[in-house]
Amino acid sequence: MTATQDLTAFLARLQYSDLPDAVIARTEDLFLDWLASVLAGRHEHPIPLFERYATRMGPADGRSKRINHGSFTTPYFAALVNGAASHVVEQDDLHNSSVLHPATVVFPAALAAAQDLGSSGQELILASVAGYEAGIRIGEFLGRSHYRIFHTTATVGTLAAAVAVGKLMQFNASGFTHLLGSAGTQAAGLWEFLRDAADSKQLHTAKAAADGLLAAYLTESGLTGAQNILEGPQGLAAGMSSDADAKWLNDGLGTRWALTETSFKFHASCRHTHPAADALLDLMQREHLTADDIETVTARVHQGAIDVLGRVDVPQSIHQAKFSMGAVLGLIAVYGSASLVEFRDHALTDPRVSAFRERVSMVLEPEVDNAYPQRWLGRVTVTTKDGRTLHGATDEPKGDPGNTLTRPELEDKFRRLVAFSDAGDAQQVDAWINAVWSLHTQADLRTLF
Repeated sequence: MTATQDLTAFLARLQYSDLPDAVIARTEDLFLDWLASVLAGRHEHPIPLFERYATRMGPADGRSKRINHGSFTTPYFAALVNGAASHVVEQDDLHNSSVLHPATVVFPAALAAAQDLGSSGQELILASVAGYEAGIRIGEFLGRSHYRIFHTTATVGTLAAAVAVGKLMQFNASGFTHLLGSAGTQAAGLWEFLRDAADSKQLHTAKAAADGLLAAYLTESGLTGAQNILEGPQGLAAGMSSDADAKWLNDGLGTRWALTETSFKFHASCRHTHPAADALLDLMQREHLTADDIETVTARVHQGAIDVLGRVDVPQSIHQAKFSMGAVLGLIAVYGSASLVEFRDHALTDPRVSAFRERVSMVLEPEVDNAYPQRWLGRVTVTTKDGRTLHGATDEPKGDPGNTLTRPELEDKFRRLVAFSDAGDAQQVDAWINAVWSLHTQADLRTLF
């Protein structure tokens, strides 16, 4: 059997009873974190554009919910708008070694299909686990070279979303093979948008969730797909990677639960900024420094951070500021936080943040680069105005599996994100949290929200 065949066989035989309790609980943790991002993004540009498109093109009724709009529609349009909304505030999860944001593509597709199909909470959890496990391994398979040009959450996300919906539809191994073929041939998403502060990142996740769902529904109807879309001579690896390694496709299937390796985002910015942000914050607290005490900061980073963050010079939008190492470290230095509120109120308008941004640089650090993407190390060197050279370091940024967010911390994050967009009052927030913590007992997901 090929590695791809091992993967499709695993996906076909996986049952809810196979899932350890820790995996089930972690899936609920990730679902709550995803829902927080959906709700926080409801007013943020360009999400209203997606909502208007769905209203214009989709039916006025259906069984799948557009969470922020409050209306029901077809699963395709629900996946589209919920996928866009959950990625815009940059607070959704990330898996380190695959450099994939699984939640923002898996949950929109899986929830929309589950509501359409009348699936239970347990079936949604199983489907989501399948999407995470497949997506993470495919991301690892495509390697570092893929991420340099392609936004992995857009490309691999299409396949991860498709697998989740295919699991709800109880595909066999052959069905998953056809499904991957139809999802993989749609996979797309390029990083070039970062240079222009364009809105493409939300289009990436919207289309990945919706197109993955499309592939599953068409596969169920009999559409065939390429039989070796991942490893074939004209498949994804051949066209989108120079360092693909098939060993990752079947790595530890059934014993290594990659979903539990997923990191939560603490700061409201690109994950590549988090290690340096934590290292700087720790150093400033340790040395009792203020922003005014610091002459320069050098973030010692991996090449992936330079590839993504190096394209932003002077941020032109709040979203672009989240991809500026200088802007993020400026907020950390001046305000001690890089939350949604700091970005909204200060990232582009506070002259102290702008001045600090100009004093920040990035350099490639071999130690950090060699550890990436399995580990995202934070290293900063600070020169102070009184002539000292200081070093800060973190080996596990806040939110990583070894430094994770507890359920009380996830609830606090949920409340902060809902408050940011004024998406619900305290009673509604409590109801949402309680519903997610009992997701495994839910019989009808159409009434979940």
